[in-house]
Amino acid sequence: MTRDTQFPCDPAGVCMRCKSTPPPEESLTCGTCVTPWHVSCLSSPPETLESTLQWLCPDCSGETDALPVSGVAPGYGSVGSDLVVAIHEIEADNSLSAEEKAKKRQQLLSGKAVVDEDDEEEKKRKDTMWAQRLLEMFLEVDGTGKSQLLARLSKRVDASTSKVVHVISNEDRPDKAFTTDRAKKLGNANASSGKIFVTIPRDHFGPITAEYDPVRNQGVLVGESWKGRHTARQWGVHFPLVSGIAGQASYGAQSVVLAGGYEDDEDHGEWFLYTGSGGRDLSTRNLRTNSVQGFDQKFEKSNEALRLSCKLGYPVRVVRSSKDMHSAYAPEGELLRYDGVYRIEKCWIKVGVQGSYKVCRFLFIRCDNEPAPWTSDEHGDRPRPLPIVPELNMATNLFERKESPSWDFDEGEGRWRWMKPPPASRKPVNNVKDPEERKILRKAMTSTHSNTMRARLLKEFKCQICQQVMTNPVTTPCAHNFCKACLVSKFAGKTLMRERSRGGRTLRAQKNVMKCPCCPTDIAEFIQNPQVNREVAEVIEKLKNQEEEDNTEHVDEGECSGTSHEEETLPVSGDAKQPKKRIKLDIDATVSATVVESDMK
Repeated sequence: MTRDTQFPCDPAGVCMRCKSTPPPEESLTCGTCVTPWHVSCLSSPPETLESTLQWLCPDCSGETDALPVSGVAPGYGSVGSDLVVAIHEIEADNSLSAEEKAKKRQQLLSGKAVVDEDDEEEKKRKDTMWAQRLLEMFLEVDGTGKSQLLARLSKRVDASTSKVVHVISNEDRPDKAFTTDRAKKLGNANASSGKIFVTIPRDHFGPITAEYDPVRNQGVLVGESWKGRHTARQWGVHFPLVSGIAGQASYGAQSVVLAGGYEDDEDHGEWFLYTGSGGRDLSTRNLRTNSVQGFDQKFEKSNEALRLSCKLGYPVRVVRSSKDMHSAYAPEGELLRYDGVYRIEKCWIKVGVQGSYKVCRFLFIRCDNEPAPWTSDEHGDRPRPLPIVPELNMATNLFERKESPSWDFDEGEGRWRWMKPPPASRKPVNNVKDPEERKILRKAMTSTHSNTMRARLLKEFKCQICQQVMTNPVTTPCAHNFCKACLVSKFAGKTLMRERSRGGRTLRAQKNVMKCPCCPTDIAEFIQNPQVNREVAEVIEKLKNQEEEDNTEHVDEGECSGTSHEEETLPVSGDAKQPKKRIKLDIDATVSATVVESDMK
């Protein structure tokens, strides 16, 4: 049998000469090219069993006449093809590991090595051509003598810079509202606010005192008036230019404007009934002209911010507008007037005067240290009994504050002040020029953001039944989390099976269906022996311990600092860690704010 008539097995294991599939004991694998061969079809099969350990196929052993090739590893003998020479060179390369040699042999036998070399050459050729083209474009000039390449690059730069948003710092703004050069229409409707004169963040609660007024050093006094909302914004009394409520659902409301937008409003000076926002279809009508109620209001967004301020007893700045034609306390002329701070005592839902849709209602009581603009008193407000509101008899979802308010009257000092630390700001102050003060504010905001994230994380571990942070949490098969005690008490008295009888005869027992409080999934079998989720319990415990450590550290630092109580209550004082005192209250506010919303749903 000559070498030309010898063929190895194909990839399927079938001998290419006899067309049969030899068993493993009749197959030999070449030690060089790792190709299987049928022993019966070989012209010179191995004589002994030991010779099969380092057996070389006819192609690799060089059974045909050929000259020796230099560079081949010793002991391999001569080769008869370029493929075998390449394989021997790979085996002789001591810089390669066994895995790398096997990979190169596989690429060589499959023909990929040649293709990769061709691709590499093609890539080098293209790179050379592209470099030559760039050089030609750089050297070519147009009619103006400018390089074509530079012209293209300049066009790209111009296109990118045309989309840059121009930001004007507070120091560069004019003293009054202005219209930018990019505005297509003139007038206050398209005007930008002028310079902000006070150093308060947009989420500042309570009155604006002298420390926040670097221009006049007197703060914003009760009775001050302005011609429009742009000017009121410049003095920080009410920042939104259109909305009547300034606030955040998870943080509270800072200010409101009485502009007569709802017929349900009742203004009695020292107290008034305020209607929440929403309930009007603004998709096809102008924002300021649609006064028809289209759907029910809910305690969400701005309304939820007012309710949260009601729960925590935050002071809310009140601005009256001359547009309120139904109020006897509105200012005369086209003015906005600051009338001091009020506190929300109650909130509820009732059917509006239009008769078909529900509205959110809020009871505001004045609690300012300065007298009202319409009185001749020399002193401010004193605690007064709540007025009688007849519409409460038909109210639903009534909410009253039961904890002590954050802003309350101090009998010892005879004035209204923060009885609890005010909420720390979560927004930057852009008009503070002092670098040291900016550094302090930056540290305070960083601390507040981290505490807020921890509070939100705790909020994620609330029980869906009691709406509080879970104790002994259990996770149902439908992936809902509850307190173990809450879930067990939810189905107390129910058994897995119930006996049935009808017409004097006993029927087969039937399984009780116990649906999950959050979905229709039957969890009757899970209720029989609910197991505490230890991983979730450990995470909750770790977060609570971290909260307590932060609060303890802050209290210790406050006792050692020696500062007065009045200095501690300033929102932006020198104490950079003051926001940590507020985290416990923020967590309670966030969790409690969701209680009423969940009950309503």
